[in-house]
Amino acid sequence: MALIHILDDAFEAGAAVAQLLSRRRIAAERGAKPAAGTQVLVASAAAEAGLGGARGLTDLARGAGAKSIVVVSEGAASFAVAEEMGGRMLRVALPRSGQPALRDAGLMTLVDMIGGQVQGMVAADAATGELIDLAHRVARTDVTVFINGPTGSGKEVLARTVHAASRRAAAPFVAINCAAIPENMLEAILFGHEKGAFTGASNANKGIIRAAEGGTLMLDEISEMPMGLQSKLLRVLQERALTPIGAQAEVAVDIRVIATSNRDMEEEVRERRFREDLFYRLNVFPLATRALCERPEDIPVLACAMVRRHAAAGQPLPMLTPDAIAALVAHDWPGNVRELENVIQRALVMQEGGRITPNDLLIQAATPTVTRLMARAV
Repeated sequence: MALIHILDDAFEAGAAVAQLLSRRRIAAERGAKPAAGTQVLVASAAAEAGLGGARGLTDLARGAGAKSIVVVSEGAASFAVAEEMGGRMLRVALPRSGQPALRDAGLMTLVDMIGGQVQGMVAADAATGELIDLAHRVARTDVTVFINGPTGSGKEVLARTVHAASRRAAAPFVAINCAAIPENMLEAILFGHEKGAFTGASNANKGIIRAAEGGTLMLDEISEMPMGLQSKLLRVLQERALTPIGAQAEVAVDIRVIATSNRDMEEEVRERRFREDLFYRLNVFPLATRALCERPEDIPVLACAMVRRHAAAGQPLPMLTPDAIAALVAHDWPGNVRELENVIQRALVMQEGGRITPNDLLIQAATPTVTRLMARAV
């Protein structure tokens, strides 16, 4: 069942929107009438007029059970968005750029507004699409997942995609970075403790693992977990139960575990920095994220999504020019998605007139360069 329906009547960009959504692994039906179960109804302004105006369009959406409507006015002078019905209807003014879809910032921004309502992982590259397919398949079961990949390549986003597509989607998704918590605190934070179990334990705490009850626990950078705790985690995975610090009895837990690491785990096992039995218990279904330079078609759609995320609220949304998008695609991104996000945030500071040009990107900017350019802008 498609969650998005595009009314084809007089919507020139309809085919391109559907194609970009399919790259994100979101099915979109096209036709004159949406099927029951549609979540987002997309229509051109001309189609809305043909239905007798907003009332006819909302009646059509209500009949299909759609939760939101996107109305697109094509041929606008600039990209603009207006909310109606408390945000349940978006009116989007879309310019005609004459550019291919992955160079058309307005079109990619429109698709992100539509697709983001039903699927959080941004994608356009075929390799990423295949990874999303795998994530959806593994989400059908409760098997433990191990996600390996470079720092900043989207491991947590992938973990959230697995959770959102699973039967546990309505339950908590709890993430903990094993490298960010002091070793002497990690056990209590993970497994919980009883009141008075140690100095300073003035109240009982159920811990992170039980906080994810019924849902998904993501153990980020699991390779940083101390060896002593690895054996305790192994028991939780084997027995589906844990013993809080200071308690006498085990407590059953119902969670799905997703672990991540940016290290070569087989090397970690060989060097005895990680327990072999725990690794194979975690590595039931392995997934791997790729460096951003290995999936170049993701760069334009990610950049447009980041512009939306970081642009100032209440202000017109700046648009990346085709030359700026080409410059982003040409960079090798050693810092992966996090580096791209930094560049976009800098560009939003530097841009003027609602256009982000190559000069605004400051991809290779050192601190003195940024300071000088910002001073000049002021």
